[in-house]
Amino acid sequence: MARVYEGYEEIKRGQTRMDMEDVLLFAAGLLADEEAVAAQVRRQYKWLVVDEFRDVSPLQSALLDLWLGGRDEICVVGDPAQTIYSFAGANASYLRDFTKKFPAATSVELVRNYRSSPQIVGAANKMLAGTPSKGVELRAQQPAGPEVTYRAHTDEVAEAGAAADKIATLRSAGTPAGEIAILFRINAQSETFEDALTRRKIPYVVRGAARFFDRAEVRQAVTLLRGTARGGQSEGSVTDLVRATLSGMGWTPEPPGTRGETRNRWESLQALVDRAAEFVREHPTASLGDLVDDLDRRASEQHAPIADGVTLATLHTAKGLEWDAVFLCGMQDGTLPITYAETPAAIEEERRLLYVGVTRARKHLSISPGAGPQPRRPRLPQAVPVPRRGGRGRALSRGDRNDEPQPQGPALPRVRRRARLPVGEEDRPLRRLPRVLRRGALRATARVALGARGRRQRPGLRGLHRRDPPADRGAPSR
Repeated sequence: MARVYEGYEEIKRGQTRMDMEDVLLFAAGLLADEEAVAAQVRRQYKWLVVDEFRDVSPLQSALLDLWLGGRDEICVVGDPAQTIYSFAGANASYLRDFTKKFPAATSVELVRNYRSSPQIVGAANKMLAGTPSKGVELRAQQPAGPEVTYRAHTDEVAEAGAAADKIATLRSAGTPAGEIAILFRINAQSETFEDALTRRKIPYVVRGAARFFDRAEVRQAVTLLRGTARGGQSEGSVTDLVRATLSGMGWTPEPPGTRGETRNRWESLQALVDRAAEFVREHPTASLGDLVDDLDRRASEQHAPIADGVTLATLHTAKGLEWDAVFLCGMQDGTLPITYAETPAAIEEERRLLYVGVTRARKHLSISPGAGPQPRRPRLPQAVPVPRRGGRGRALSRGDRNDEPQPQGPALPRVRRRARLPVGEEDRPLRRLPRVLRRGALRATARVALGARGRRQRPGLRGLHRRDPPADRGAPSR
């Protein structure tokens, strides 16, 4: 991995490019090293508001401090109970300790939950009660709804079938497919649910990391629609023209019977067809060119059309979203908590991830473990109701996890050695950043990303640090 990362940094240097992490890194280095620039930024941006402050990383925190320049004109918003991105450097301590850093700050607790029923809010509160992740005690503002259901299954196929049957019942009762979601821990779990929904002819959408308008088939479709509009074809309605154009890309009125990439491609095209029908209802006299302009505007704003299908998504990608009905599936040990979550902190983050999933639901919430014949014992610390096979619950404690022997993996050798930089040049332009960043990951990243001042290995990188590749090549390769 170290060699791959080194190669990646070499390519960036060779092409004089930078990635998103470098944007933050270089900005922090610039503000730390150039007082004139820092003063101009502070004059221009006096008041700062930071949302999702629970996800702030050490680098982001350092950049924020440099923006402030010792001032306290700042407002932050966040819920430490939803910190689920520690793998990206998120640290809720910046939010929890905010009043220690700014003693004059006013702390306001937002406890009213306007999304979920009292039953769902109560389950969420109990899940964090008495744990290090506990935040505020939520108070439901919605009327009472159905109880949260817990049901175990013999295997994943039975679990997917039961979820699909319940979804069919909800749709018959009037719940739109777009207001239903199946959430799981990892993307690989979606396959069984795709099969179950396909067999019952229930539309679904797999929500992934790729943005809607960045998908290849969507870009191609918009290009074809733009060509049709410029060609002056006017036979039929806007919706008919869209259907006819997308038929050339393989769109059909009925979804394909297969899953995977073919189904995902069809869902993307179907979302454009649905948007065309909605656009015509909103603007009866609009032309196809007006629709293309609307799609271009949505692409610039990353405002993807909403598809009328059951959402299949991981718990991480579901953050910030909400549905009338949510199915939390595969909630068994080894999956949630994930098998490599061994430390108390890692397991506690898995608990917060489950909390995020629970609070996505408005009215209906179903939790099920798709356990195999011999499910492993759950390891969630502290007391939390978890269904056993057969539907009966028990309270798990920290001892349930400690009773199990912990695997001891081999110690990994250090593959990164200290770069040989000229004396006095190790820290520039970062020497005024916080010590924890200079000595930690930021300093290591700086040595990789920046070339040494004065060494001038390439004209395009003048004045930047450069890492010494031979220092790494001598490290163990294992």
